[in-house]
Amino acid sequence: MALALRTSLILVQVVTCLRQPSQGPTFGIKGGAAGGGYSQVIPMEEFNLHLTGDIHAITAANNLLAAAIDARIFHEATQSDKALFNRLCPANFYGKRAFAKVMLGRLKRVGIEKTDPNQLTPEEVKKFARLDIDPETITWRRVMDVNDRFLRKVTIGQGSEEKGMTRETGFDISVASEIMAVLALTTSLADMRERLGKMVIGSSRAGDPVTADDLGLGGALTVLMKDAIHPTLMQTLEGTPVFVHAGPFANIAHGNSSIVADQIALKLVGSEGFVVTEAGFGADIGTEKFFNIKCRYSGLTPQCAIIVATVRALKMHGGGPEVVAGKPLDLAYKSENVELVRAGCGNLVKHIENTRAYGVNVIVAINMFSTDTEAELGAVKSAALDAGAFDAVVCTHYAHGGEGAVELGYAVQRACERHSAPLKFLYPREISIKEKIALIAKSYGADGVEYSPEAEKKIEIYSRQGFSNLPICVAKTQYSFSHQPERKGVPKGFVLPIRDIRASVGAGFIYPLVGTMSTMPGLPTRPCFYDIDLDLATGKVLGLS
Repeated sequence: MALALRTSLILVQVVTCLRQPSQGPTFGIKGGAAGGGYSQVIPMEEFNLHLTGDIHAITAANNLLAAAIDARIFHEATQSDKALFNRLCPANFYGKRAFAKVMLGRLKRVGIEKTDPNQLTPEEVKKFARLDIDPETITWRRVMDVNDRFLRKVTIGQGSEEKGMTRETGFDISVASEIMAVLALTTSLADMRERLGKMVIGSSRAGDPVTADDLGLGGALTVLMKDAIHPTLMQTLEGTPVFVHAGPFANIAHGNSSIVADQIALKLVGSEGFVVTEAGFGADIGTEKFFNIKCRYSGLTPQCAIIVATVRALKMHGGGPEVVAGKPLDLAYKSENVELVRAGCGNLVKHIENTRAYGVNVIVAINMFSTDTEAELGAVKSAALDAGAFDAVVCTHYAHGGEGAVELGYAVQRACERHSAPLKFLYPREISIKEKIALIAKSYGADGVEYSPEAEKKIEIYSRQGFSNLPICVAKTQYSFSHQPERKGVPKGFVLPIRDIRASVGAGFIYPLVGTMSTMPGLPTRPCFYDIDLDLATGKVLGLS
């Protein structure tokens, strides 16, 4: 899914905004994300690998916070209030003590108006110094930017010097870190500093939220992220500028490129230009989160949404043979079967209906394969137009570059010129967490929602702590409108199961986990890394796609 933002009526300049790929899928099963054929971002190798190190910065910042959490629990368990306070606020060379700048916010949050460490009473010393984190409430996990299923659940603290303070936790993939979401949703350096400090890692035993700033870490995290806030300027094969910035997964995060990149791009294209920005996956994931989360925080309003469809994908949604990554594609997907295409168009119709509900014109870009027939392409176009799409255009940019998408460009321009409807959100922020989740589930086609005891507990905690007004970011499979990947087309008669809920307070959303959705992918039997190597004579990367 792509969204077109513009500031006037005539196409003059265009900038594209994309997410940075994770090394998880690059070396796993999916491969790179630079595009393909004559429609891709270059240099492709840098795009798909380290680039400017933004994801590594996120990994470092995330894991610094994770280390600080366990270290604080350890030190609080082994020191008196006075000893803990003296180490947090040590005297300098001249015997004077002062609070660090980040500590002043902590003092205000616990209701202490004093700014001189020497004036605190014993009760105030305890109130300030002891976070008293309840280990059972910690939601902050360590991350790394590779797929590793065996890190989903681990036990830490097993070394002899940790004095038996073990804790069960796990790893997420780096792009699922809340810090990645903060980077994508921030609007300025000051905003990023505030968001990083507000991130909630768990609760105290008294039930109060504990933040990164409570741990004294908001400033240090900002220092680690100070360069990552700048988008990377790249280009397509034909020289169109591309801002690459942030990379939150759309199935386990909000799946959009950054607000900062959009803001810069809009300024550069001018009052008559276009910005095409990415919203990962379909209307149930990237698009829903784009409008209800990103648009709320950015204040930007897209005029047009582009839904990308293929004959092959619609055949699969129509009941075609199972598609397994790494295995040869069944002949059904490479030979004409108009009825199978029509059967799968219900899925496309559902995406169109959901997207139009936000008040934008919808264009369907039909990416053509060499095996597609005119009858099959015609069936897709007819279904899209009947469902209310502004236009549906067959595209051949993989084979022909920009020339193969000229008609798509004209269609987008016309759609933006004729856009007049106001932006409509799926839900108001003021309603309860459960009411918001119910409306999202209804948009999927679910009959209802069921919550695990853990999810019910988290909803009660986050509502009591004042976070119920945050938007919702559902983590679910991208392969189906339901929670079951094998249910293609337009599933009916299902209940959406919420197994857990986390609060990404700094990023600004509540984060329900649906069904068996994992925040750390695993490697397949034959990962992409088998094909990747280096030409030692030329230094060229081989096998990366």
